[in-house]
Amino acid sequence: MYFKDIIGQEEIKERLIESARNEVVPHAQLFCETGGGGAFPLALAYARYLNCTNRGETDACGHCPSCLKFNLFAHPDLHFVFPIVAKKEKKKEVCDDYLAEWRSFLNDRVYFNLDNWLEYLDAGNSQPLIYSKESDEIARKLSFRIYEADYRILLIWLPEKFHSTCANKLLKIIEEPPQHTVILLISEQPDLILGTIQSRSQRINVRPIAEEVMQAAMIERYGLSPDDALHVAHLSGGNYLKAMEAISLGEEKEYFLKLFKSMMRNSWARNVKGMKATADELASLGRERQKNFLAYCQHLIRENFVYRFQAPELNYMNAGEVGFSVKFSPFVNERNIVELMEELAKAELHITQNVNAKMVFFDLSLQLTVLIKK
Repeated sequence: MYFKDIIGQEEIKERLIESARNEVVPHAQLFCETGGGGAFPLALAYARYLNCTNRGETDACGHCPSCLKFNLFAHPDLHFVFPIVAKKEKKKEVCDDYLAEWRSFLNDRVYFNLDNWLEYLDAGNSQPLIYSKESDEIARKLSFRIYEADYRILLIWLPEKFHSTCANKLLKIIEEPPQHTVILLISEQPDLILGTIQSRSQRINVRPIAEEVMQAAMIERYGLSPDDALHVAHLSGGNYLKAMEAISLGEEKEYFLKLFKSMMRNSWARNVKGMKATADELASLGRERQKNFLAYCQHLIRENFVYRFQAPELNYMNAGEVGFSVKFSPFVNERNIVELMEELAKAELHITQNVNAKMVFFDLSLQLTVLIKK
């Protein structure tokens, strides 16, 4: 990944390039984003630029021995840490056990999220973590001498997934890493990271991609018309992954919309048999997908409430969602919006706490039968 691959974020790129050229490189940096803004590719492009032996004014050269190894994500002084699903029976308990899959995953994409990675791993219901054993692996790697680069890079994706034991063991390393070691942490939920880790890192806030920048990227990269590109940019909210969903309509989003329609129609009709069938189908999904569905439901409830104001610039729905909202939006109003959101948020919390999913979704449907008739 190069700086040129990243949409927008010019101010951050300039700051990172200046840091490398002036050799004023903080030993621990925390890249924070809400998703789809480019925090991971920024960190990786920065790591490449730091160790490029023939740097350009705005990017790494792409031809030196260091860049060629970065192309394969196989530089001996580049170390990755990322959430995994441990499989003791296969002796896969630390990140290096998944390194081949990780490199293949990175090779196919610049922007991604945790759901993409879990789907790639076929993780099912398993919860991803950076396990406690990883701290010993990190300490071991950093105890070796630097092989050939100016900087040894430790790139930690989603430190909010640290097991508490692992996080506490790494405090000393993050505060005082070995000489010429740079630790780059990339987070989408920085509030879940230990405060002591946050305080030991220089924070870089990666903002959502500006609408006009996203529009230009959609025109240049995908040949969209200016009007279509503007619509996609508006729907994305500065998230490149959501922009891709808007272009393709996203199989996952289409499936979630179908389930949302089914849930609401069953609740309106008091169709208990249909409620149970939908609850069973939702229970068969992995826990991460269940949480994503409930987050999607909250998004649609909000959008349907706003839809009643007849202000298109305030809405973020695709054509299929708008088509359903024409008839559904009158049932989301001042009398029930707060309770609807509360019930969906409560269901999401219960799924996170491993409450039986069939019970959660069936109970949610029963609650909706009362609320949507208000």
